[in-house]
Amino acid sequence: MNFLSIFVIIPLVMLLALWLVKGQNGIRAVMTVGSTALLGMSIYLTVQFLLDRAAGADAEMLYTASFVWFEPLHIYYSVGVDGISVAMLLLSGIIVFTGTFVSWDMCKEYFLWFTLLSLGVFGFFISIDMFAMFMFYEVALIPMYLLIGVWGTGKKEYSAMKLTLMLMGGSAFLMCGIFGIFFGAGGQTMNITEIAHQINGAHAIDLGQQYIWFPMTFIGFGVLGALFPFHTWSPDGHASAPTAVSMLHAGVLMKLGGYGCFRIAMYLMPQAANDLAWIFLILTGISVVYGAFSACVQTDMKYINAYSSVSHCGLVLFALLMLNQTAATGAVIQMLSHGLMTALFFALIGMIYGRTHTRDIRELNGLMRIMPFLAVCYVIAGLGNLGLPGLSGFVAEMTIFVGSFQHADTFHRFLTILACSSIVTTAVYILRMVGKILFGTCTDEHHLQLTDAKPIERFPVIVLICCIAAIGLAPFFVSNLVTGGVTPIVQHILAVAG
Repeated sequence: MNFLSIFVIIPLVMLLALWLVKGQNGIRAVMTVGSTALLGMSIYLTVQFLLDRAAGADAEMLYTASFVWFEPLHIYYSVGVDGISVAMLLLSGIIVFTGTFVSWDMCKEYFLWFTLLSLGVFGFFISIDMFAMFMFYEVALIPMYLLIGVWGTGKKEYSAMKLTLMLMGGSAFLMCGIFGIFFGAGGQTMNITEIAHQINGAHAIDLGQQYIWFPMTFIGFGVLGALFPFHTWSPDGHASAPTAVSMLHAGVLMKLGGYGCFRIAMYLMPQAANDLAWIFLILTGISVVYGAFSACVQTDMKYINAYSSVSHCGLVLFALLMLNQTAATGAVIQMLSHGLMTALFFALIGMIYGRTHTRDIRELNGLMRIMPFLAVCYVIAGLGNLGLPGLSGFVAEMTIFVGSFQHADTFHRFLTILACSSIVTTAVYILRMVGKILFGTCTDEHHLQLTDAKPIERFPVIVLICCIAAIGLAPFFVSNLVTGGVTPIVQHILAVAG
């Protein structure tokens, strides 16, 4: 058995164990052991991958394996990883691990659906067969409806239904695109690397078909990546979701969109990606600016972070469409950075809401004196979000903007400058929110009696902050990890399109 399948087997064992155990202590034990095992496996995979690359393993995908699933349509359970997917698996392991401790008091049914969601995420990132990826993609989406609709807050039923309908609509586009690629490439394989290697051969996808399937596939994944104007599900979904679900949703699930756009839509239809990139660059540029400005006028802390996610995830797609190695590397680092920062934000917001019972920044002030640990961590998260040097946000955004500005034409440089303006807007809503809720004098008698974070709450927060600082202080570790995965895809796109 290929050891990558352990990332699927562990959540399956967790589901079985959760079904059998009774009592809160048993549930906590299963989740702690399972999430720790997933994190440990992701760290082991990262170290082993780097060692094998250093030893000369130069295959595009390492640790590959393939088993027949449905022979008539050439559907296989095919797995393999490169630097990009290894980084995404490490991110997923961190978020699931920290999300477990943030959800420490939740019930068995909640953790069952949370684990199923995790199963879909890990399965997606290890798959190199398009249909297997699509199946795990759907497994990751379906639990969101119940997690938000049952355990959410506010307009949870409306938000859950809106999210489900929007993402299922995107899935319809995605399924059409995947089967279009399959039959357009000769109908012999759904393996991504095999189709990519056929692009220059007899089974190359016709350019006319690329113009049809590329937009459908890109939009299908782009809906999950908060592509304008299909982003409207995201703020409502984030605002109503339980804390750990918001962490996994914004921290990992939205990354499936950018990953899929790059791995399938752009990699397998390079000519259409090159020719039609300008259309989606405009849409992603709007996402970056619109999300930042929308965050400025929100009063709910979760909505502020949700619109911030629209802006930052739009920046990921924006960088990928620049079609050069520097910008694409920045996009992957941005996925990691945003995943960690937004998970930290949502964890802190959940802890503050659990004490104050409000997320309205107009009703909060003076929290620095009442809960100093949470307040200081909130400041760190905000500074990382606005791109302070030394934290992960600065590394990711600077790499993206440097890569984007390499294009000498007016169109690309204008859009790059427009996207850069979002940094200033981000500083506005972050500093406004931090100043409003943390400083000043608290006048609410109930808030004056509140306590700071407990040790079980501090642990995941410290883990996330350390990861954000690690990327900011040692960015070349991440850059070297993902470059080997980015380079073949970008070179393939430019070679075929050129």
